[in-house]
Amino acid sequence: MSPQAVIFDIGNVLIGWHPERFYDRVIGEARRRALFDAVDLHDMNLRVDLGADFTRTIYDTAEQHPAFRDEIRMWHDRWLDLAQPLIPQSLHLMRALQDKGTPVFALTNFGVGSFELAAAHYPFLRDFDRSYVSGHLKLIKPDPRIYELVEADCGLPAESLLFTDDRPDNIAAAAARGWQTHLFESPEDWAARLVAAGLLSAEEARHEP
Repeated sequence: MSPQAVIFDIGNVLIGWHPERFYDRVIGEARRRALFDAVDLHDMNLRVDLGADFTRTIYDTAEQHPAFRDEIRMWHDRWLDLAQPLIPQSLHLMRALQDKGTPVFALTNFGVGSFELAAAHYPFLRDFDRSYVSGHLKLIKPDPRIYELVEADCGLPAESLLFTDDRPDNIAAAAARGWQTHLFESPEDWAARLVAAGLLSAEEARHEP
């Protein structure tokens, strides 16, 4: 079936998300390793993605680990430095699909407060035809219920949805529901998949820097 809608993950598909690289650059690799060994920052972020308050969750974690208080607070205070850079070709593909009349949705693990911060910096995040943000839904990928919710809300058959995400577990969960899927490894590969699906021509998919 030809896809009737295309669904984008956001982190590492449209904008970068590599917290370790940020900390390596700012505090050095050795200090970063000590921090990540002592504090499960990804679990902290997971709680935010599930709907916990962005500021309170991070600041409370910082107070629980005074030896790393300042570094943990950076996850909040310098969050936009973690969530970068923009991936221009992916944004081009999103715009090109919409220009052709193809609905484009977002399905993302993202906190309520952090998404608002990101959208103020990256205004295109408000331009999806439908947005499914885990913090609002209180569900995260790869929970099968979040994919079921997308289907119910958009009203399209599972097999008509084409979804890209950078995490194999999220892709596997979507495929298990019958979605068409693409494991995102580069915007070039994603462009080729959209061309192969007949959604864009090679010329339309091409991004000129």
